[in-house]
Amino acid sequence: MSTSPVLSSVLGVSLSILDVASVSRDNTPAEALRGAIDLAQAADRWGYERIWYAEHHNMPSIASSAPEVIIASVAAQTERIRVGSGGVMLPNHAPLLVAERFGTLEALHPGRIDLGIGRAPGSDQRTAWALRRGRGGVQGQDLPELLWELFGYVNGFPEDDDLHGLQATPGFGAFPPVWLLGSSGSSAQLAARLGLRFATAHHFSAAATIPSMQAYREHFRASGELAEPYGMVTMQVVVAKTEAEARAIADGFALVFLRMRQGGPPRVLPTAAEVAAYEWSPEERRMADAMIDAQAVGTPDQVIERLRTMIETTGASEIMATTLAADATTRMRSYELLADAAGLPGPRDRRTTIAVTPLTGI
Repeated sequence: MSTSPVLSSVLGVSLSILDVASVSRDNTPAEALRGAIDLAQAADRWGYERIWYAEHHNMPSIASSAPEVIIASVAAQTERIRVGSGGVMLPNHAPLLVAERFGTLEALHPGRIDLGIGRAPGSDQRTAWALRRGRGGVQGQDLPELLWELFGYVNGFPEDDDLHGLQATPGFGAFPPVWLLGSSGSSAQLAARLGLRFATAHHFSAAATIPSMQAYREHFRASGELAEPYGMVTMQVVVAKTEAEARAIADGFALVFLRMRQGGPPRVLPTAAEVAAYEWSPEERRMADAMIDAQAVGTPDQVIERLRTMIETTGASEIMATTLAADATTRMRSYELLADAAGLPGPRDRRTTIAVTPLTGI
């Protein structure tokens, strides 16, 4: 049995947060991680449904290279909010270790842990090789097999399987909900075929959002854990008192993505002063504006209207907001304004035990 979600009184769906513990020239990784805990505690008070941490590697701008460690710390310092990975890149890890680590987290914080799984390396190809040593390639083509193995450790392997009798301790029979993350039709269809929850990455692959969500709903098969499709859209969200202020903040994430497309060495996040001083070429400005327009950026009313449109267009059951900005105070204020505008009801105790049922058909 899953927990009852906290719904926005304005949007009618849950709101959540994706965090990466951002690092800029103005803070250190240690300060970024302490800021991540502060944000989680505030989100817990404001009534967000869950907060997730993304696995990235060899990125000086991101301190969330070890989501499980952050999850353990945040879950111990919050009361109600669900805490999880957005996600663990399964081809980077031995499935048994993932099963044991998240089984341990679930045992320590029952009913409050999520395991979001992705197939990408969470970095560049050279870093992917360092993580995987060539196993499965950098695109995670072996994700279905790895999922089968992961589920075997927590649900049991068939008697004719070579791994029969192996199990995760903790984890076997008591495991957190599993989500599949993606920005493509293949990930959406895999999540649908397995009856898993699905999260699509609109924040960096906006063009894939509608087809991915359509594929997920069309191909969904009920599982023992999930009777109906449950899809979440992750968006860049920036809320400020004026549209001009919000777009100025959003220029920061647009500049980050432009630099990633242009290549070059990884950098820390640009500060607000660096973004304001940046001289955009006409083509860069056009690309940046297109990126910002595809997300939810503006005043509280404008952002709520944009989120309503996304929910209606995709059939999303939940929105996960991520605010990529160097300044922690700016991020915190944006999430607070979003919670207020959405009419989040605030915290209440919703802890229950989650039953784990075998998944078949991989």
